[in-house]
Amino acid sequence: MIDIEKRIEGATRQAVRQRNYRRVRDRALRRLANLYPDQYKELFEEERERDEAEGKAWLDITGRTNAGMGKATPDRDTGDAKRRSNKIKTGNLG
Repeated sequence: MIDIEKRIEGATRQAVRQRNYRRVRDRALRRLANLYPDQYKELFEEERERDEAEGKAWLDITGRTNAGMGKATPDRDTGDAKRRSNKIKTGNLG
């Protein structure tokens, strides 16, 4: 039992350190973007183009990728998403 408690404490410390690091990094990036908006936009676009060239998908705030933005899909048009969610709930995915 003590071993499990130590693992939980270690994981908690690591999660807190990671959260704090990300929060500070995000603040620093915001400050840099405000101080140097043109350079920030330039670097941002370069990174985006590099990711797209490598086939990495970008996520918007809802978690959707930008690859299908503006395109009609069967899920949106015919209500297939509702039928699919019912299949998932009942365990019938076939």
